Amino acid sequence: MNWLALRMLTGDRSKYLSLILSITFATLLMTQQVSIFMGIVTRSASQILDVRDADLWIMDNKVRYADEAPYLRSNDLQRVRGVPGVEWAVRFHKSNMTARLEDGNFRNAIMLGIDDATLIGAPHSMVEGELADLNLPHAVFVDKSGYEYLWPNEPFQLDREFHVNDRRVVLKGICKASAPFTTLPVLYCRFTEIEQLLPANRNVMNFILAKPTAGSDPQEVCQAIEQNCGLMALTQDGFFWKTIEYFMVSTGIPINFGITISLGFIVGAAVAGQTFYLFTLENLKQFGALKAMGVTNQRLIGMILLQASVVSGIGYGLGMGITSLFFTFTNRLAPMAGIHMTSIAATGVGLAVLIIILLTSLFSLRKVLFLEPAVVFRG
Repeated sequence: MNWLALRMLTGDRSKYLSLILSITFATLLMTQQVSIFMGIVTRSASQILDVRDADLWIMDNKVRYADEAPYLRSNDLQRVRGVPGVEWAVRFHKSNMTARLEDGNFRNAIMLGIDDATLIGAPHSMVEGELADLNLPHAVFVDKSGYEYLWPNEPFQLDREFHVNDRRVVLKGICKASAPFTTLPVLYCRFTEIEQLLPANRNVMNFILAKPTAGSDPQEVCQAIEQNCGLMALTQDGFFWKTIEYFMVSTGIPINFGITISLGFIVGAAVAGQTFYLFTLENLKQFGALKAMGVTNQRLIGMILLQASVVSGIGYGLGMGITSLFFTFTNRLAPMAGIHMTSIAATGVGLAVLIIILLTSLFSLRKVLFLEPAVVFRG
């Protein structure tokens, strides 16, 4: 019976290919959009993930996300260091600044200021230069994608001089960093250099990075910091999700992507459902003949589910393959860096395709289950 079901399925090549293409298109559209959505949302907190040496982030208690953090008082650092359970705490700065290049052009950039003594928060992977070079006067590092954005189509070259906030800096290193939400260059320098770049501000520290002592519960240390210092203290994971929550609630990103993903599901379900239903109608006489020969409804249900499973399996596989090729080629482009097909997207879309094919099968089964065997003898 299984062989017969497959022969019936592939007998009409046009409908067979239409079913596969509808599932392929739905899989491609949903997987691509879900993966891009997850990549863009993750980018909003990419600088948080790049800081691998600190477990705690301390900031003003009204901060909503990573790019909106007012400056803290200088004595807040000492107060955090005095909280029981804190092993160490260092200064950290994050803001947007203007970089003016040698040819007079200017670009906005994300500036990160890290602690001079420990270099906590510095990049962990260098493309050009050494981490120790950050200690040189006026030294800055730039991420690889940022370099290609500032100096497109030019080979890597250190010791370039340019200006940030009208003050001279020297490029001493090119590093790897996660792509930011706005695809701006990410510049790293020491905290003392930040103080020179922002001379008009008395306080330039808007974050404190800290690590709890061994054996301490990070959540309890966060609560102690909040009680003793009146500041917000979050684990890295907590600050990551707080930033993502802001973008999910306060921007139109989820709605726009949700509409596209829903359209992919609806189109896939509609096209596949209609085609499979027409396929079933055209084969009613064959199903009637099988019923007349004593084939049970359970066996017929199994045949239709087998046909649906074959179509969905092939369509899902093709859709995933095309999506993988898409991200393989686009991942080389700076605006798409770090955006790739995720296992969550593949699993979620797999469940969506399963729902599509189950709905399609149920829609077609009604005709077969209530079919009278006598239909085979009608003209």
